[in-house]
Formats: sequence, structure tokens, C-alpha cells
Amino acid sequence: MGSQTMLTSITRLILLVVFLGWLMIWTMLPTKTYKNVWTLNLQSKLNSTYFGAQGVNLLLLSFPMMLIAALSCVYLHFQKQSNSSVITTSRLTFWRRPAVVKAPLGIVTAMELAFVIMFAALLVWSLANYLYVSFGHLHMHKDGEKVWEAKFRSVSLRLGYIGNICWAFLFFPVTRGSSILPLFGLTSESSIKYHSWLGHLSMILFVAHTLGFIIYWGITHQMALILEWSKIYVSNVAGVIAIVFAMAMWVTSIPRVRRKMFEVFFYTHNLYPLYVFFYILHVGASYFCMILPGIFLFIVDRYLRFLQSYQRAGLISARVLPCGTIELNFSKTQGLDYNPTSILFINVPSISKMQWHPFTVTSNSNMEPDKLSVVIKNQGSWSQKFYKHLSSNVDHVQVSVEGPYGPVSSHFLRHEALVMFSGGSGITPMISIIREIIFQSTKPDCHVPRVRLICAFKNSADLSMLQLLFPISWAPADFAAQIDLEIEAYVTRETEQPPAEAQRAIQTVWFKPDPLDSPVSAVLGPNSWLWLAATVSSSFVLFLFVLGLTTRFYIYPIDHNTGENYHYSFTCLWYMFLVCASIFMVSSLVFLWCKRQNAMEGKQVQNVDAYGTHDQELESHPQNQECPIAQATQVHYGTRPDLKKILLGSKESDVGVLVCGPRKMRHEVAKICSSGLADNLHFESISFNW
Repeated sequence: MGSQTMLTSITRLILLVVFLGWLMIWTMLPTKTYKNVWTLNLQSKLNSTYFGAQGVNLLLLSFPMMLIAALSCVYLHFQKQSNSSVITTSRLTFWRRPAVVKAPLGIVTAMELAFVIMFAALLVWSLANYLYVSFGHLHMHKDGEKVWEAKFRSVSLRLGYIGNICWAFLFFPVTRGSSILPLFGLTSESSIKYHSWLGHLSMILFVAHTLGFIIYWGITHQMALILEWSKIYVSNVAGVIAIVFAMAMWVTSIPRVRRKMFEVFFYTHNLYPLYVFFYILHVGASYFCMILPGIFLFIVDRYLRFLQSYQRAGLISARVLPCGTIELNFSKTQGLDYNPTSILFINVPSISKMQWHPFTVTSNSNMEPDKLSVVIKNQGSWSQKFYKHLSSNVDHVQVSVEGPYGPVSSHFLRHEALVMFSGGSGITPMISIIREIIFQSTKPDCHVPRVRLICAFKNSADLSMLQLLFPISWAPADFAAQIDLEIEAYVTRETEQPPAEAQRAIQTVWFKPDPLDSPVSAVLGPNSWLWLAATVSSSFVLFLFVLGLTTRFYIYPIDHNTGENYHYSFTCLWYMFLVCASIFMVSSLVFLWCKRQNAMEGKQVQNVDAYGTHDQELESHPQNQECPIAQATQVHYGTRPDLKKILLGSKESDVGVLVCGPRKMRHEVAKICSSGLADNLHFESISFNW
């Protein structure tokens, strides 16, 4: 164990040094030193016949992040084996405190605020240096061009450069199976807001870049250049096409538009492959190599998701609650492990072949090794269609899944006590946390935190969601002796408890098994981090190898690195093709190997009667008011929880505060935790902004 700990520490140190070096390159990139000294020295030492002018960017800007991605997979594998990840985030307690709780950014922690300030400083520094260098060597592109016109053109061009910096980070937050995000204690769900921030910022810069050139061409009488597709320089037409796709994605992603017309946002956002394609044709191969790591890792993740979703998941049953909420129960392989608050993406072709929706995994992989459960609240158009579909007495539902994705640790266990706030369907991640605490309480000499759950519902029928705190086949009557659990439920739209006869029963629908279905399994098997490291590193090495051969024996004999004899856009097409081909080839081989192992385990699951012997039937189970959950629950009607009183009344020295629900609730809890009135409160928001 000591050697493993030392190896983990060495790996962490290497990751830190490489990451800081990568950030230093971005800092030096716009300076004269980088352009006139570093680049020239490196180009003279590198064999440019294999990688051309892009060799320097591949070495300094692409290779470090790809190395980090591969090494971080190994690091996370060691962390998983040692189970030490439970306590690593405790060092970040101060930096996780809310620093800003205000629109439009929402809840921003001290760490996020520090990174925002540093990133803004990088953009300002880069723009200032780019303009300083360019103003010192102005190029007049037209006879009689005025100095201010040349400077205006230079500013417009450099705004595009700054937007390209945003693109270097844009795809990391949406890489769901990322090995880099967990290094910062992040998940793809919690990082969506960073993608949103970077997307809005890059679009502001690109729109300014586009308008600047349109104005420049207009005042210099060169509007014909907007339709130019140059052989030796950037394609203006490709840039125009890219910004058109980008504008469609940007407008529909505005929060007000996205909430009212989610399907329009969803389908429009799937134009991103065309946006990326024309963007790369516009900026060229050199700038593509600068932003390559984020795109490369995203494509690896996206292709693996596609391969997983191509399989049909085995749906065992559905538990329908009186409030219309549905608990779906899938068969899973025992090698699939996940942590609380994980997310599973679901597609039901009979409802929509294109739409994928994320839902919280409520089951516990330790308590239920052969089953995975998610909860769907009947409140959106897609979920309403699915609810009607289940109500039509179907005996089988074809479902595809992606995931689950979630945190790499159960860091909430480190607290002395937990106070959890939920509103409506926000109860679902709390269910997964409580199930994990129940499981941990069964271990000898294991400390679990005292739990206080404050949940708000609109109607009394929603109280039935509390029945999901236990699996359908696992509800020990003595759980109260194992964990200290207190539940306070608030029904906001009803003033008194409805009569017992008005309460509907919980119904369970069992589905017939289908030979084409298979248990949900990890896309890369139990040792997924090691296989992901092999996939990332092998595909990137293959890309470099094939790129070197293509450049040396096909492009170089034609162009001789002059940039004039081989079409500028053809080079971009080669880069995009080789990236995709390398990823598809390596990922497919790794996936097929892991699928073979998963299939063997899946047969074992089905042989153990994962589906049971049920024909399709509808079973009704009355809500047992004397169950342990009912005994631990205090229900308040016609009122809302006093958040401040509850939080300030928590006297333990280390209280973890988790909240999932409406934005107003999250912001109010965050303000109380950041007010300084209580130093024992450690805030964490669980929010899904899809």
C-alpha cells in the first residue's frame, strides 16, 4: 500500500507540473519571445518534413494535455483501488464555499471565482500582447489603406485569436467520461455551466470578429472577400458558414429560450459537428492543433457513448408512484460500479429516436449488484409521453442508455452531519446518497454522518417519493438503529393531510425479457480507467504516426513546407480525417474486447434470474404508513421550510449542506452558507442544467 501511495503522489506531482507548463505556454503564446525565439528554435530542431509548421503546436499545446488525460486515468484507477478518494476533497473545503450568489452566473465558489479571474486575466493579457506586437508591424493589405483601418482590421483579427483560446477549454466540461474533470473534484454535470460560460464568451468574441471584418471590408470596398475561399490562407466562406451555425446554437441556448423550447435547443445544438467542421476549415491546421486536446478527448468520449447506446438495455420493471413518478429498474452487470448522484442518459426510440434525457441513478451498486434504477418525474413533454406509453399495457419497452456518469468519490461521508434540502424531483440524488449511507452503516467500525433531509413537495401525493429511499426488495425494519435519519417533508399547496382512502397505491409493471436486450455495463469494463488510458494514448499516437507519414510522403513532396503549393483547406481535411479515423479504429477495438468480457458477465446475470419469472403484469402495493420511513418523517402542510433556522440550528462542527431543487432554493441556501454566520456549514449544490 505504501508503494501505491508513493506512486499516486508522484503521478499527482507530474500532472501538476505538466498542467502548469501547459498554462505557461498559453501565457507566452502571444508574446514576442514565443514568436521570435521559442518558435524559431523549436522549428530548427524539429524535423518539419513530418509535421510541417504544425509540429511546434502539436508538441507544446497538444501533447501535454493528452499526456495529462492518459496519466489522470492511471491516477484515478489507483485512487479507486485504494478508496482514498473519499477524503481528498476535504482539502478544498475553503475553496468550495460560495463566493458569489447572483445572476447571471448563479452560485460561484471561491475556486471557480479564482479560475474565472485568472482566465479573464489570460484573455486580457493575450489580447494586449497580440495588439502590441501587431501594431508594431502593421501590414497594409491595400494600396492607400489608412493606419486606423489597418489597426481596426488587426483588432478584429485578434479578437478571433482570443475566441480560439476559449475553444481550447470549451469541450473539456462536456466530456462526460473525462479523466481530467475529477482531478478538480468535478463531474460533467456540474461543469455544464463552464461550457455555457465559455460558449457565450467565445460567441461574443466571434461575433465581434465577424462584424469587425464585415465593417472593414465595407469601408475599404472589399466586400467580395466575404465569399473568398483562398488556396493558401483561411477560407472566409467557411468562417461565414461556421458563424451561421454558431448563431443558431447560441440564440437557442439562451436560458429563457432553452426552457420554453427545449426541443428546439436540443436539435439546434446537435449542429455542433458542422460548426466544428467549418470552424477548423476557417482557422487552419495550426490553430486546430492549439485546440486539439479538448476536441480529441470529446470525440473519444462521444464515440464510446455511441457504441454503448447502440446496445439495448434490459429493462426489468417500472414502479409507478401515485404522483406519476416512475422508477425504472434495469438489469446490470456486477462489474458496473458507480457512486451516488450519478446520471444515466436514456433514449426510448418509440417516443423519440433522437432525444436523450439524463436521470439520476437512485440505486446503490453495493446494495443492488444486479440492478440499476433511475427515477423519472412526470413533468415534461417527453416524460409525459413515456408515462402514457407505460400505461398502455406494453409487455416490453426498447431502451438505450449512456452511462452512468458521476463523481469518482463519496466525499460527503467525511462530514459529521449532513443537512440535505430538496425541492420536487430534486429528492432523487438525495435518495442515492441515503442509500449509500445505509450501506456504509452495515460495515463494521464505519462512521456515517447524521442525516437530516428537508424536502419540499407541491402535493401530498409526492410524499410517495420517500418510499424510494429503499430498494423494492430491501427495507430492513431496524434501519433506524443503523443510521441517524430525520426527515421533514413540507407540502406547500395543501393545508391538511388528505384522507387515507384518497391515497393511491404504488404499482409495479414487470416486463418480459427480450433476447436482444443486455444488462447495463460499463462501456470499457470494470477497469475502465485503464482501458480509457490505453484508448486515449493509443489513438493519439496512431494519429501522430499516420499524420507524419501522410505529411512526409504525400503533402511535403508537393508543398515543401511553403504553404503555397498544397491547398490550405485540404491540410485541414487531412487532420480532421486522421483524428476521427484513429479514434474510431482504436476505440472500436477496445470496445469490442471489453464487450466480450461484459457479454460473459451478462450471461451470468441472466442465468441468475435477473428478470425473474414474471410475465407482464401490474401489481399494486399500498403505501405502508407504518414503514420505517413513515416513522422517521414529520410532514408539514401549507408551509415552507425556514432554511435559515434549520441551517443555523445545526450545531455539529462539520456539517455538509447539499441542495437540489429550484434555483431560488439553491441560491437562498448558498447565501446562508456564505454569510459567515456559521463556520461549520460546507455547501454543495447538486444542479443539472440540461
